[in-house]
Amino acid sequence: MQTLTTLNPDFEKNFSRVVNARREADHDVAGQVQSILASVRNRGDDALIEFSQRFDGYALADEADWTITPERCKEAYDTLATDLRDALELAAARIRAYHEAQLPQDRDYTDEDGVRLGAIWRPVDAAGLYVPGGRAAYPSSLLMNAIPAKVAGVERTVVVTPTPRGNSNPLVLAAAHIAGVDEIWRIGGAHALGALAYGTDRIRPVDVITGPGNAYVAEAKRQLYGVVGIDMVAGPSEILVIADGKNDPDWIAADLLSQAEHDPTSQSILITDDASFAAMVEDCVDVQLSQLATGKVAKQSWDAHGVFIIVSDLEREAPALADRLAAEHVEIAVDDPEPYLRAIRHAGSVFLGRMTPEAVGDYVAGPNHVLPTGRRARFSSGLSVLDFMKRTSFLGLDKAAFDKIGPAAATLAHAEGLPAHAKSVELRTK
Repeated sequence: MQTLTTLNPDFEKNFSRVVNARREADHDVAGQVQSILASVRNRGDDALIEFSQRFDGYALADEADWTITPERCKEAYDTLATDLRDALELAAARIRAYHEAQLPQDRDYTDEDGVRLGAIWRPVDAAGLYVPGGRAAYPSSLLMNAIPAKVAGVERTVVVTPTPRGNSNPLVLAAAHIAGVDEIWRIGGAHALGALAYGTDRIRPVDVITGPGNAYVAEAKRQLYGVVGIDMVAGPSEILVIADGKNDPDWIAADLLSQAEHDPTSQSILITDDASFAAMVEDCVDVQLSQLATGKVAKQSWDAHGVFIIVSDLEREAPALADRLAAEHVEIAVDDPEPYLRAIRHAGSVFLGRMTPEAVGDYVAGPNHVLPTGRRARFSSGLSVLDFMKRTSFLGLDKAAFDKIGPAAATLAHAEGLPAHAKSVELRTK
């Protein structure tokens, strides 16, 4: 963990290094992913069989080995402990309500020249949803991907999830039942995304692929964009906490570690105007690391990528620093977070006040937890129903409307050196 102070003459150089640091895996996966995708495209199911055995130790031998049935998902749901089932249902209801409010409206109007204009929103036909199953299994990710797709009106939702050595997580299956997922295939990694994009004898292709994954999954999405739509190319998790000295240091330490425990390449940053408070948070981090079941991973992340930034004026300095970081998650743990919210332009999701830990947003708040990382919040947004929809514009002219605007179209077509364009207009003006 490193500490930076804005009053230090070297602050700008050191902070720029933090902003520009790349935390992705240190090996080049692009070539490996390209080879895997080519193999899936050319060999289909045979390639999936090979890669599932190699990467997950799982044999796709019989037909039953390939999929998880809706009946199995219902069984997993029915046998859940009551508190877990209630928690998943609460999360699903809140996610559904939030995303229903995102549904766009069609437009259909006639302007002052008599031209009818508008747009119709329609869902894609099929969506592929990646659910991790390696370092950890996340039923929350399934809900965050499947429910917006269903709200958008997608008819066919297809989950791919690795089942190492044949083991599947019952919470993930229960979440699939709650969300109404249509298909679940027991494959993961880059080869699973290749199957979704290209299709195989068993797996029909989809139109959009969403969901988080490791470096291989992220690279596969990057390479497949254009064959299918994607939500984003996501990197390691990150959290930025803006906190004054009035906070409980134990709370802030836990918030910072909530992202550090994801992966050794995750990043946790604290901006505060109280150096003594920062020292207390550091002590609390050390104590909590020794008690966490995920402490080994969290410590690797914290030691390599954790940062404390000490400023003189929190409200004046923190928003500008936050904008440069453009973090996935930004917590604002102060009495009045509203000025910070209005001043910060680049963030995946913002958590307001001392009683809003990022972890609540990961599960039950409602907004999507699939968010841009690696400073991509400067130009992209979190997953929404719009990722599963597309807009078709339309226009219609009668003779009077055509006479008003058609000649200008012909003039511009001639100016661009496109006489056929011009002629298609001019023939109608005679």
